[in-house]
Amino acid sequence: MEFNTAEELLELCRNENKPISAIMRLREIVYGELDAEAVEARMKKSLEIMRNSAHEPLHNVVRSMGGMIGGEASKLEKRREEGKSICGNVLTKALIYSQAVLEVNASMGVIVAAPTAGSAGVVPAVLFALEEEFALSDETVINGLFTAGAIGCLLMKNASVSGAEAGCQAEIGSAAAMASAAAVELMGGTPEQCLDAAAITISNMLGLVCDPIAGLVEMPCQSRNAAGASNAITSAEMALAGIKAAVPFSEMSDAMYRVGKGLPAELRETALGGCAATPTGCSLKCKIFGGCR
Repeated sequence: MEFNTAEELLELCRNENKPISAIMRLREIVYGELDAEAVEARMKKSLEIMRNSAHEPLHNVVRSMGGMIGGEASKLEKRREEGKSICGNVLTKALIYSQAVLEVNASMGVIVAAPTAGSAGVVPAVLFALEEEFALSDETVINGLFTAGAIGCLLMKNASVSGAEAGCQAEIGSAAAMASAAAVELMGGTPEQCLDAAAITISNMLGLVCDPIAGLVEMPCQSRNAAGASNAITSAEMALAGIKAAVPFSEMSDAMYRVGKGLPAELRETALGGCAATPTGCSLKCKIFGGCR
């Protein structure tokens, strides 16, 4: 059940007549040397942690370690409850949950890196928004997690999910690609459409730099999780409508990696460029860590 490229994954789906989630389950059983129950139990635990981190900040607001974020999710939730949201139910809920998970992460709470801590809000945001709007079962949502895992596996093998190596496009971009593929399967799409969605997503986020203010995974990381969730939903909708990716997933993965390696060091998680190097970014760093004149 091993696959190293998107093409190999699709071939397995066709030969076995199974969705991506089922192939990923089988891969974990074979190569993880676990039985089916153990694989399922691990993913259920991940789902539980994701659900807690997406919902807890709506009731108990905490400030981040650096003090730059905290309370954004509850503000969005209040606006939604008041009927003022301009984004529609799915997108609004995705925005809320994407912010919440980053609040938990930045306050040293427990989250699931998906694929990284800085991008952890994207996948749960999209899955839980769809779950609530379309009354999906836990089993269906877990299928989405396996599909997301398959896309993450391909990106780790053939590109990168590290902001330090390839910029934020490799973190938020990868997370959004994972989420978009998962969304497509959840909504009845084919494996081909899942990969189209993931490819469209990456193309939309190509070149995104990693420039955390004060070197902390707070801002602009939190707002970019919202952007990643929005991108994932948009790309999934396009793929489900039958819109093909202009460039296939494998080629987009390669392109993302090449672009990332071409970014200067200042734009790869060093906090020496982009938002981090603005006067406000520098001022915030001084406020948090002191020692500035």
